[in-house]
Amino acid sequence: MPMIAFFLLLLFLPSVSPNTPRSSGTYLEAPKFPTADDCPSTAGYCNPSLVHIAITLDLHYLRGSIAAVHSIIRHTTCPETLFFHFVADASAGDLSTTIRDVFPSLRFRVYRFHGGRVRRLISSTVRSALENPLNYARNYLADLLEPCVRRVVYLDSDLILIDDIRHLWDSANAAFSDAPKATIAAPEYCHANFTLYFTDAFWNSRFKHTFEDRRRWPCYFNTGVMAIDLERWRKMNYGLQIERWMEIQKRVRIYDLGSLPPFLLVFAGEIERLNHRWNQHGLGGDNVKGSCRALHPGPVSILHWSGKGKPWDRIDAGEPCFIDYLWKIYDLHASSSSSFSSIFSW
Repeated sequence: MPMIAFFLLLLFLPSVSPNTPRSSGTYLEAPKFPTADDCPSTAGYCNPSLVHIAITLDLHYLRGSIAAVHSIIRHTTCPETLFFHFVADASAGDLSTTIRDVFPSLRFRVYRFHGGRVRRLISSTVRSALENPLNYARNYLADLLEPCVRRVVYLDSDLILIDDIRHLWDSANAAFSDAPKATIAAPEYCHANFTLYFTDAFWNSRFKHTFEDRRRWPCYFNTGVMAIDLERWRKMNYGLQIERWMEIQKRVRIYDLGSLPPFLLVFAGEIERLNHRWNQHGLGGDNVKGSCRALHPGPVSILHWSGKGKPWDRIDAGEPCFIDYLWKIYDLHASSSSSFSSIFSW
C-alpha cells in the first residue's frame, strides 16, 4: 500500500523540466513559475492579499529550506502573491545572497536571529539538534516581523508542499474568522497520548491543572506547520508566556522534548483545527533512530520529515528511505538532480 501511494503522488506531481538550470555555486537556480492572470495585485509589503510565510535558515538545514521554498512556488498558481520571511541564524553569515541567487524573483526578507535571549532558557533534551536556539525562533515572529503583518504561516525546513499554499492560508483565515480568540491554527492529533509529553513531576504537581480552563480537550499538535495570528499573539504577549514555562522547566523538569512542550502548555486546547492533510509528519522517524516510515492513509498536501532522519542526510549517506525520493524532486543542491530520471536511477 505505501508503494501504491508513492507512485500515485508521483503521477499527480507536475512535470519537471529536463533542462539543466543555471548553477550559482552550491545550488541551482530554480525555474521561474508564471503567475495566473486572475491573481490579485500585491504591490507593497503590507498588502492584505499577500500570503506571508516564515521559514528558518541555518547552514545545515539550508538545503531543506530551499527545497521547501521550491515546492511552495512550484505548486502555487500565484507565486508573486507570496512573501517569505526567513529567520536566519545570526552566526551563519549572509544567506540572503544564496536565496536571491536561487530564487531571483522571490519576494522575501531575512531577519537575523540572535539566540542569546533564548539560549539561557533551553534545557537538555533527547536530541542535541533540538537544543539549537533557532528552533525557538518561531516564538519571536511577532517581534521580528513588521506590525502590519497580521498573520503568517510558519513552516519547518524539513518539509515539502504538493498543494497550493494559498489553500492552507485560506483555511487558516476561515478558522480564525470562526474563532476570534484563537491564535494558532494547525492540524491536531487527539489520538496521541498527550500525557506522555510531560513528566511525572508535571502531573504530580499543581501544574496538572494547567489545561482545565481551555476551550477544548488538549491534544498534541506539531509546531512545524501552523498559522499564527500575530495581532492576537502580540496582544496576549504569548512569547513571554512561553518563556515563563521554559524558566519553570529550568527549575523543575516538567518535560523532555525540546521546543514543543512550551507551545503545548500555552496553546493546547486552544488550537483551531486544520485538516490533517496539511501536516503528514513523522517521515523522519523518531528522535533517536530516525528510521524509515511510510505515508499515513488519507490525502496529503504537506510531507514533513520531522524526527531525526532528514532526507538530504539519508540521500547523501546512500541510505535513503523510499519516501525521501519525493523530497529529492525539489532538491536544488548542485550535487543532486531533480529530474525524474535521477529518482529512478537507484
